[in-house]
Amino acid sequence: MKTNVLGIAFDNLSRTQAREAGAAMLASDRFHYVVTPNPEFILASEQDPEFRDIINRADLVLPDGVGVVYSARILGTPLQERVAGFDFACDMLEELDKLGGRLYLLGAKPGVAEQAGRAILERHPNIVVCGTHDGYFDDPVPVARDAAEARPDLIFVCLGAPKQEKWIARFGNLTGAKLAIGLGGALDVFAGNVERAPEAWQKVGMEWAYRLMKEPKRIGRMAKLPLVLVKAVGQRAAGGRRKER
Repeated sequence: MKTNVLGIAFDNLSRTQAREAGAAMLASDRFHYVVTPNPEFILASEQDPEFRDIINRADLVLPDGVGVVYSARILGTPLQERVAGFDFACDMLEELDKLGGRLYLLGAKPGVAEQAGRAILERHPNIVVCGTHDGYFDDPVPVARDAAEARPDLIFVCLGAPKQEKWIARFGNLTGAKLAIGLGGALDVFAGNVERAPEAWQKVGMEWAYRLMKEPKRIGRMAKLPLVLVKAVGQRAAGGRRKER
């Protein structure tokens, strides 16, 4: 079931349900893609209709951000829970490991994807890391060709939004992958270059605060979280006024 939050149609799934859906995609014979919108995605999509369309056409749209979950509550259409993109990616690696599948990593600075691949293999030895490419390129076509030649089952596209989603929409099916996921800075986390918030912070929805504490320069990005909440309050109030009429 889809739940509309400020123009984005989210799948109202638990993490377990999202994992089951992703596993089915990996086992299928056609291409799928997953997006994990946070408040920044919602705001960016308001100014970029192409981006919004790509998000809403995804096979799975997961709420990666406590701001999305709070906004859904404000609107009176609560989501089951936040399903962080990184957590979903970890679940898909476990499923891919069961299959002995092939993984392609795209994004981050030169050398990071390779570093992330080595770390992933330490935990998932049955996976084949069939190729990597950094995120510093001008022409996306040779990158897509390289990914296709690697014959991946699963591809992590970590270029930042909306670049990663637009790359997936244009080239994902051509890679031959069963599943592509846009994952922002996940490769740096897999590589060990960036530390995730402790689990206790994640459980109470304060991962954003931990990241801000570690990276104060993110303050501009974090400021968008309350803006989304304000928009949700405004939309709820407008809906109430319409009903009164």
